[in-house]
Amino acid sequence: MTIADTSVSDVSKEVITDFDEWGIRAFTTTRDAGSFGLSGTDPVNEVMGRWTAVQKELASAAPRLASIRQVHGDRVLVHTGGWEGWLRAGEADGHIASERGIALAVGVADCVPVFIAHPSGIVALVHSGWRGTAARITRKAIDLFERYEYPASDLAVHLGPAICGRCYEVSAEVREQLTGQPTTRPGHVDLRSLIAEQASAAGVRRITVSSSCTRCDNDRFFSHRAGDAGRQIAVMVGALTLET
Repeated sequence: MTIADTSVSDVSKEVITDFDEWGIRAFTTTRDAGSFGLSGTDPVNEVMGRWTAVQKELASAAPRLASIRQVHGDRVLVHTGGWEGWLRAGEADGHIASERGIALAVGVADCVPVFIAHPSGIVALVHSGWRGTAARITRKAIDLFERYEYPASDLAVHLGPAICGRCYEVSAEVREQLTGQPTTRPGHVDLRSLIAEQASAAGVRRITVSSSCTRCDNDRFFSHRAGDAGRQIAVMVGALTLET
């Protein structure tokens, strides 16, 4: 995995190059780009301006941008096109771009952005906090690929900037839900490690993990645990049409 910082249209990012060979673009914005959270403290016009900057940057490859109303659930949407500009879809925590020219986005600030890709150019992007991880939302997204005869063994998964296991302490109840092991005390949990195990168990062979922790690297990323109201976004742009 190779990660580099670039600045295009004044938006700062952590760029994932894992999928370049498949013509797939993926990145997570950083604190320098400003917050993309519509329910945060930044003026709405400033936040909307940042979204517009991302849309303009991606316009040549993806005239359609889709975001979702994240609710810490396990629903994964499949987008089939049919709109122009920015689609703010309904409640979900993952989505798949089934056609050329669709960019996917999720908001994060400690939760894990899960980038999933197939060599054909089909992509999925998942927001996985502890609830989503416990509900195995990443596995559900992988299963959708397999429904369309794209086997898990052909997929690549990248787990983007998120809170690390050293920084993420949870209650005994949450820890038990995540690990499946009885426990009576709080403890630390590494969400990305758990998601990687779930993806591997589903048959994914190519899994990479960002070295960035939103809490450790709070000067670079927004972190809910650090008290930030801001949110960065993860973005993924696929290449080809999903055949049914």
